[in-house]
Amino acid sequence: MDIAIAGVILVVIIIVLSIFLYYVPILLWFSALVSGVHISLVQLFLMRIRKVPPSIIVQALIEAHKAGLQDIRRDELEAHFLAGGHVQKVVHALVSANKANINLTFQMATAIDLAGRDVFEAVQMSVNPKVIDTPPVTAVAKNGIQLIAKARVTVRANIRQLVGGAGEETILARVGEGIVSSIGSSESHELVLENPDSISKVVLSKGLDSGTAFEILSIDIADIDVGKNIGAALQMDQANADKNIAQAKAEERRAMAVALEQEMKAKAQEARARVIEAEAEVPKAMAEAFRNGNMGVMDYIRYKNVEADTQMRQSIAGPAQPKKDK
Repeated sequence: MDIAIAGVILVVIIIVLSIFLYYVPILLWFSALVSGVHISLVQLFLMRIRKVPPSIIVQALIEAHKAGLQDIRRDELEAHFLAGGHVQKVVHALVSANKANINLTFQMATAIDLAGRDVFEAVQMSVNPKVIDTPPVTAVAKNGIQLIAKARVTVRANIRQLVGGAGEETILARVGEGIVSSIGSSESHELVLENPDSISKVVLSKGLDSGTAFEILSIDIADIDVGKNIGAALQMDQANADKNIAQAKAEERRAMAVALEQEMKAKAQEARARVIEAEAEVPKAMAEAFRNGNMGVMDYIRYKNVEADTQMRQSIAGPAQPKKDK
């Protein structure tokens, strides 16, 4: 029974000691003390109450102290952590900037970190510039030949422009625009192929890194390929369009001519019908003249002679007419 009670007491002591060491991290305090960082156990306990991990703050203070950064305070690190920042990245960036003689203050580093940028990576990029490969940029020279260019842009982080400055996408867009403008202003594609560095000079002279988080160090044309003859293609398209328009107008004129021809045929048929109708009235008129005594036999004979003479003249002047059956 005594052994069971002793075991329960031991478990309770272990639990109480664990809770005590959790809220009062003595080992962490001792580690800070031997590293030259002065921080009280009360402050470590209050960090637990404020839900700030004491290990992160103490390790950041130790790193800053060993690097010779004496102006970093505990309450500033806590405030930055509570604001959602990355304390370790900020301290790493400050140490790296101090070793590289880069002017980076704690306020600036925390502002960059809270802005959503990796401040430690930015410091590394300031020391070791980054090379960005642009996607293929297509442009057309004045002689109508298409060129496809690829460039490599060497950039360095601009610490003072990291807050509010544009990113890599803006750099790539501006470089692509500069390449298109440079090739488009060239008289021929041969000049561009002979002097590709002229593109770099024109693009660099435009100050494309203005308002961005980077500083462009160089722009190198990695490759230029010759594409299609856009000018000739456009001329062919224009010629095809003109041909289609001319064909449409010719078809319209042909349709109008056909309609006019049909109209003239209809009028001719109508005239022939009237002639036939008038000729049909001649025998009636002659019969009426005979009955009334206005026409005699000799008059009729003379009429037939005139008709026969007319038929003879028509047969001589035109093609032979088929003989009518009597």
